[in-house]
Amino acid sequence: MSLRGRLSKAEEVSAPKLNIDSQPVITMPDAAHEQYEAIRERVRYRVIDRLRTQQGDPSSAQVQSVIDDVLMEYASAVTRLERGRIALMLYNEVMGLGPIEELLNDPGVSEIMVNGPNQVFVERNGKLHLSNVTFRDNEAVMQVIEKIVAGIGRHVDESSPMVDARLKDGSRVNIIIPPLSLIGPTITIRKFAKTPFTVHDLVDFGSLSQHMASFLDACVKGRLNIMVSGGTGSGKTTLLNVLSGFVSSDERIVTIEDAAELQLNQQHVITLESRPANLEGRGEITIRELVRNALRMRPDRIIVGEVRGGEALDMLQAMNTGHDGSLSTCHANSPRDMISRVETMVLMAGVELPALAIRGQIASAVDVIVHQSRLRDGSRRVTRISEITGMEGDTVSMQDIFVFETDGAFDGEGRFYGRFRTTGVFPRCADKIRTNGIPVQEDWFK
Repeated sequence: MSLRGRLSKAEEVSAPKLNIDSQPVITMPDAAHEQYEAIRERVRYRVIDRLRTQQGDPSSAQVQSVIDDVLMEYASAVTRLERGRIALMLYNEVMGLGPIEELLNDPGVSEIMVNGPNQVFVERNGKLHLSNVTFRDNEAVMQVIEKIVAGIGRHVDESSPMVDARLKDGSRVNIIIPPLSLIGPTITIRKFAKTPFTVHDLVDFGSLSQHMASFLDACVKGRLNIMVSGGTGSGKTTLLNVLSGFVSSDERIVTIEDAAELQLNQQHVITLESRPANLEGRGEITIRELVRNALRMRPDRIIVGEVRGGEALDMLQAMNTGHDGSLSTCHANSPRDMISRVETMVLMAGVELPALAIRGQIASAVDVIVHQSRLRDGSRRVTRISEITGMEGDTVSMQDIFVFETDGAFDGEGRFYGRFRTTGVFPRCADKIRTNGIPVQEDWFK
């Protein structure tokens, strides 16, 4: 929907709520909260009315000019500070994502959770906090939702009440609305940093050690197949983005995601995004179809944002048929659990394969598992780097290379005491890395 169309819809929703001409001019120092809201609603209605009558979609400068004019005309008695607040609120509503626009611009906020119109939580430093941001009503939340989904050509309504989307900056969005959500329209936004994190940032944050970073750098450049495992919100995609940054700029990279989030800086990157079905139930393009298609695109690297279904089989086949250096993530509670998860997802492909054959495929395809965790103190750390060493009977064998240890004690800043340590095992995959011309230093593992 165009900006002009949204303005018309906003006017239809707002008009019955207030008798505009009957409202007296109120001086803010003596006004009650309800009176202030009445002034704000009056100004809002007048701004929308004037913008709606303009030809085409108004520019940012035109919107700001109309807001300033209306404020001078209908809220001249309001203090300059309150006029500024009203102006910002209206500008964000027309040109941005309404009340949550300020949260999106706050670098300290990593996640935004809108639970209906009256409750907005944010994540700061890994901890959840209730913000003072609210919406007018459910319709105001729906207007923000329509802005988000319209920007990427998707839709959400009662017949299709769930959708994954992304913002222009790559931030991941999940939306679920009534009748599935009983508390009103719900929005969850996982923000991405304006500037993508580098491996040096993760080392500085304490997410991994320098030796672990050097080893992962060698693994990527040495064309090992790597899976990043972890729970929801543990930082898997951020770590995957960092690992992708180790890929040489002269390689052809194909990325495949549900909602494009990866921010690669290499020159030769092809970004593919799955597509849900349209209103008629047609046109769906799944991750699995994109993985199959990527194999015909002459990729040097295939990077799948997250494996969660039958595409696991196609990913394993790609890894086993010459597409070395593939990267992906998977929800799992441990490296061992990731093996079971991938085995289950292969069965979701609808192919009748014995469990032993699937495990053999996993053992020969995946070289290294990097497990990321979000700890109770809110920090995100690489808690385990393991390599798959083959099969022992009917079990996939693996060994830990690096681990993070903590006894659960906190320091003065409320963070876990802990340390990264090597297990002392020299990885077998070092031979493959060296075969591809990448040095591996033994002191990383001492």
